[in-house]
Amino acid sequence: MSTASIGFGGTYARPVVRSPRLRLTTRGRAVLTFLAATPLVVAALVLALNGGGATASLSGSDASFQYVTVDAGETLWQVAEQIAPNADPRDVIQQLMQLNQLQTADVFAGVELAIPPQYAH
Repeated sequence: MSTASIGFGGTYARPVVRSPRLRLTTRGRAVLTFLAATPLVVAALVLALNGGGATASLSGSDASFQYVTVDAGETLWQVAEQIAPNADPRDVIQQLMQLNQLQTADVFAGVELAIPPQYAH
């Protein structure tokens, strides 16, 4: 007499379960783009609206400056030596340029330069 066995011989193959593919419709793409762009637009608006901290007013500041008029042939170095004889002219020139919003150290006859308060007498 022989016995028969029933079983799984060999390897067992699992069924492949595929997840459904995500398909974006045109409307879905538009919604996704809108959701992605919204934080960027909000950040740009916040920066644009908060960008300027300067305000204009009709009242002037309490600071009053003394002025010196540049003579013909006079350089900014000479003006610096004239208004601050004991200071380094390079420092005085830098302060004069900053206070008077000069792009270069070139000055012309007749220009009025505001003197920094520490050098005004």
